Amino acid sequence: MPKTAYVNGRYLPHRDAAVHIEDRGYQFADGVYEVCEVARGNLMDVTGHLDRLDRSLRELRISWPMARAALVTVMREVVRRNKVVNGLVYLQVTRGVAPRDHVFPVKPVRPSIVVTAKKSDSNAAAKRAQTGVKVISVPENRWERVDIKTVGLLPNVLARQKAKEAGAQEAWFVDPDGSVKEGAATNAWIVSKDGKLVTRPAEQGILRGITRTTVFKVAEKLGFDIEERNFSLTEAYDAREAFMTAATAVVMPVVEIDGRSIANGHPGSVATALRAAFFEIAEKTPA
Repeated sequence: MPKTAYVNGRYLPHRDAAVHIEDRGYQFADGVYEVCEVARGNLMDVTGHLDRLDRSLRELRISWPMARAALVTVMREVVRRNKVVNGLVYLQVTRGVAPRDHVFPVKPVRPSIVVTAKKSDSNAAAKRAQTGVKVISVPENRWERVDIKTVGLLPNVLARQKAKEAGAQEAWFVDPDGSVKEGAATNAWIVSKDGKLVTRPAEQGILRGITRTTVFKVAEKLGFDIEERNFSLTEAYDAREAFMTAATAVVMPVVEIDGRSIANGHPGSVATALRAAFFEIAEKTPA
């Protein structure tokens, strides 16, 4: 069955889906996006994702392209048409199409919206979690407003490419003072020597991950303590465990950073427990 995409009011074959060359997302990265996990036929944490979309749109002064309830309907329909049971649904909203000019269009234009969905192999993801992933560190070189989930991701792209070329699966951005920020597409966590889950405060230059937020609930349910504070790359090297969170990874153990094994080089019990309990605690909306 051919893939289907939703573009500005129309469901189209994926190969025919397109936006205008003067769409401001294409020319200026003047837009935002969200990625929502689809697991066992459910949209996961959709309320949190759309709340964050609302914030991103407000920060960039972009209007909603449609009513929120209508957008959920479109997401579910795109998932249905693509027969996605486990995978991801991607949505992107830009300021719209206007003659190229750095300032906002003088005459209001309709925001552009694209929604796509794709399948993923849940068994492969589970197998990857059993062995864990490798991470490299890279210097922070992004703009300060990474709390907005914009489509301007070139530094993230280059960081991920560097990770791939190093045989790793993710790159963690690090401040000049040695503090770990977040991954190119994930939030970064460690388990400290005294067994506490540590992640950087979302008010300090990172994206407030929706999966990250749900992990707080999972940790509370399982009786784990969380500290929101900066942690250094050196502390990460010496941590009891490390892991990353994202809709694309859920909870993924990190077993190596910059070529250094974390603890015994195998996924730790905390990350494994968080991943196992995540589905039961996360918000589920039938797709």
